[in-house]
Amino acid sequence: MATPVEAEAIEKESTEPVAPVEAVEEESTEPVAEEATAIVAQEERVVEEPQEEEEDEDLDLLPDLGYDPNSAHDDFNWNITNKGGIAYSKEEIKSYLDQYDSTMKSVVENEIVKGYVTAINDGDIVLDINYKSDGLLPLSEFRDTPDLRVGDYVEVYVEQQEDIRGQLVLSRRKAKLLRAWENIVDSYENGTVIKGTVISKTKGGLIADCGGLETFLPGSQIDIKPIIDYDSYVGKTMEFKVVKINETIKNAVVSHKALIESDLAEQREAIIASLEKGQVLEGIVKNITDFGAFLDLGGVDGLLYITDISWGRISHPSEVLSLNERISVVVLDFDENKKRISLGLKQLQPHPWEILDPTIMEASVVKGKIVNIEDYGAFLEILPGVEGLIHVSEVSWSNQPINAREYFKLGQEYEAKVVTIDRDERKMSLSLKQLAKDPWSEIEDRFPLNSRHEGEVKNLTPYGVFVELKEGIGGMVHISDLSWTKRYGHPSEFTKVGEKIDVTILDIDKDNRKLSLGHKQLEENPWDTFENVFPVGSYHEATVLRRDDRGAIVQLPYGLEAFSPIKHIRKEDNSLAEVEETLTVKVIEFNRDDKRILVSHLRYLEDIRREADEQVKRERDGERQQVRQAVKKQQSTIEKTTLGELEGLAQLKEQFEQQQPEKEDDSKE
Repeated sequence: MATPVEAEAIEKESTEPVAPVEAVEEESTEPVAEEATAIVAQEERVVEEPQEEEEDEDLDLLPDLGYDPNSAHDDFNWNITNKGGIAYSKEEIKSYLDQYDSTMKSVVENEIVKGYVTAINDGDIVLDINYKSDGLLPLSEFRDTPDLRVGDYVEVYVEQQEDIRGQLVLSRRKAKLLRAWENIVDSYENGTVIKGTVISKTKGGLIADCGGLETFLPGSQIDIKPIIDYDSYVGKTMEFKVVKINETIKNAVVSHKALIESDLAEQREAIIASLEKGQVLEGIVKNITDFGAFLDLGGVDGLLYITDISWGRISHPSEVLSLNERISVVVLDFDENKKRISLGLKQLQPHPWEILDPTIMEASVVKGKIVNIEDYGAFLEILPGVEGLIHVSEVSWSNQPINAREYFKLGQEYEAKVVTIDRDERKMSLSLKQLAKDPWSEIEDRFPLNSRHEGEVKNLTPYGVFVELKEGIGGMVHISDLSWTKRYGHPSEFTKVGEKIDVTILDIDKDNRKLSLGHKQLEENPWDTFENVFPVGSYHEATVLRRDDRGAIVQLPYGLEAFSPIKHIRKEDNSLAEVEETLTVKVIEFNRDDKRILVSHLRYLEDIRREADEQVKRERDGERQQVRQAVKKQQSTIEKTTLGELEGLAQLKEQFEQQQPEKEDDSKE
């Protein structure tokens, strides 16, 4: 029989949830648990052993003690006897209970604990976390650990100490996510390194799985060099540093570049500490820009400017270099504070001027291509790094202005004559025109005065037209020598660049290499005839060509142009004549020497009015004269008629008087 205290402990234990068999076996490995199990087994044996006589005696005593054997045994008073039991003091009982409790963990919900795999059966895993009951988890939560075996330790998340069935509820997935987030936060705060697997590509970068949590790896943070093919990284396991986190949505941004840069920082410090000007290094071209190329010197970058790539002129570094090319360069300068290194490639070769052919001297003829064009001339490259200047004055024997940017083209090849050369200063001047004989030496014979020639219009200025008669020889036709009859505001109204034009030689200035040309002089001066055709006071039909605030230019017959002041082109209704309107004008001034004609439509109208008034006056005077003559004639006729009528009237009066008495007599009768 167990003592009342032991029975109470056993009864208390019976109220706890029953753990799986495996869990019990696991707990029996502990010393204290073995002792407790032995005590329980001993009590069970004591109860099960046949004690017929003693039981009979006890049963005989039960009625006397007030116990009814037919009632529920829970009402039995265990304190009435301790026969067959093991007596423990309170101190011993407390000690045993403390030892038993010390073998159990204090498990708290929503925390991560480590458990021991005790069994793997039928897709489930039994896990002992040293708690009063074991946990049961599905095997599907351990897909990331296919080699899991009995005896392994794993971390799990305690969701509930007891569910409605009294079972311990654990989660491996939540433990992984929580532990992964803790690692991410630790990496962000302390700079620790985490591992992850790139699972997919997204806009602007990659998605990496870091311990079960998806993180974003920007494209700029994959490597120190630009990455074009993102797909090649999918499926790779990489190390990262966390550079940004969002606690609210449990999101993070990671960087692989930060790890590389941290590794390179030490290498960079070591390389910069050992740098010296003039030191030759080997590097790999990692990036090419318009102004130069960046080289990887083994952990530190250096800049190779475009002007230090070649002794010759190049428009872009890609003409000489290519990506990932390994080249040797020399250190030109470096700044330890700013970590900048300037490199040179051309400095590894001797300067072209130092190895220039000694036979090239003044008067030598060289050949090259145009590599640079300025307003004052063009540079001809003889060898890479050896250039000569062709000044605009050395292009042609003509004094006609030459626009170097229009005359020369990059890449054109020319032969030129060396005018000056200075090897110390590394300068050379060249000439194109000196390759040919000076045409001005025999200008009078080839282009005598008043001779007629055809030339090409090369340039137009506000004051004239430059015409080239032969290569190196040209002259200017002044705007006033273009036409006898028309006045041009600009030579572009008469001709265009590139057109052919006939001219005559008006003057030769051999010293200054100038020719004065004329175009209108090819025809006779019509102004000798115009003086008779357009005398002052004559009337002509004119068409308005142009009009401004001062007046209008009108065209007279024979293509002659005249000027009419603004007030002289008002019409009869006081409105101004419009362009292309035809008017009758009166010549009010003719200047043969200045070749100027002034005309007026107003004077023509005044003359018309005056002539009309005079015509009316003349007509009136004629009418008056005719009236006078008619009146005079009528008066003479009237006088004759009046005398005859008087005589007849006298006769009638006399006859009337004779008849009057006869009528009176008849009336009396």
